[in-house]
Amino acid sequence: MKGKHGPLLIAEIGGNHEGDFEYAKHLTELAIQTDVDYIKFQIYSGESLVSSIESPDRNLHFKRFQLTKKEHLFLASLVKDAGIGYLSSVWDYDSISWIDEYLDLYKIGSGDITAYPLLKLIAQIGKPIILSTGISTEQEVIDAVRYIRSINPNYNNKEMLGVLQCTAMYPIANGDAHLNVMSKLKEITKATVGYSDHTEGIDALRYAAVMGAEILEFHFTDSREGKEFRDHAVSLVPSEVNSLINEIKIIKEFQGKCVKRPLQIELDNGHDVSFRRAVYPSKDINKGALLSQDNLTVLRPNHGIDARYYDQLIGKKAKKNIKRHEKLSWSIIE
Repeated sequence: MKGKHGPLLIAEIGGNHEGDFEYAKHLTELAIQTDVDYIKFQIYSGESLVSSIESPDRNLHFKRFQLTKKEHLFLASLVKDAGIGYLSSVWDYDSISWIDEYLDLYKIGSGDITAYPLLKLIAQIGKPIILSTGISTEQEVIDAVRYIRSINPNYNNKEMLGVLQCTAMYPIANGDAHLNVMSKLKEITKATVGYSDHTEGIDALRYAAVMGAEILEFHFTDSREGKEFRDHAVSLVPSEVNSLINEIKIIKEFQGKCVKRPLQIELDNGHDVSFRRAVYPSKDINKGALLSQDNLTVLRPNHGIDARYYDQLIGKKAKKNIKRHEKLSWSIIE
């Protein structure tokens, strides 16, 4: 799971269209222009998601926000035709059959980490899965990952399963992002690890990138001004997505390679010699005299015998008279 800019970037339109298909198209077209890796939606119906008896208000909320099958297929085609990855949290089981062909991978939202029938259905399909972990305990994450892998062992492959540090609250304070959880998730799941953001602004996403997030998910809108639906408050606007991508390029430049080796410019400038020390006489040494801590020191530049051989010189004899600070060589030592 790699993105064209480094971390896989997912711009979630989600429910920001608030059930307005024309507005959904507008947001989609804006998101396409930002050059993210995936544009994400949510597919659901109020009746298949929320009990009309136990939670009638939430049931009506999702009914107001739901788009039709035809509308979702139009948006999926719009995204794919633009050369961007299409992604959706599919909360309606029956929708999987008609949206699957548009999906390269599946996203499981935080609320469904314990919805094992849905996890099973998607794991059996066998496409890569990204799992958000809002509201979850560490053990619940372990259990969900273990269950997915029990259904399909292909998810033992790091590239097949991503796990995101996330909260289910919108918006959250900076201190509730807990980006350090990413390293623990990596340790306990051995999966690709990232961050799904519900803070305001791009700081958490930028710091998550610095800390090694391989996936970054964020809500997306055209403007936060005058919007009442809560998701808009934590959404990035196009200019912020562009800023984030530029920040990631800078972060990648600073991060560089993971193999420690001298820079060619260091070697070209002779720093391996001028910055390092060799063993030198700290005073004049007569022929036949023993080398000791009293007559040896280590100085720059690294000419002659490298300082790492200091201990091996102790107790040896000088074959000739050696001047203070004169370069040593093994040929004059016995």
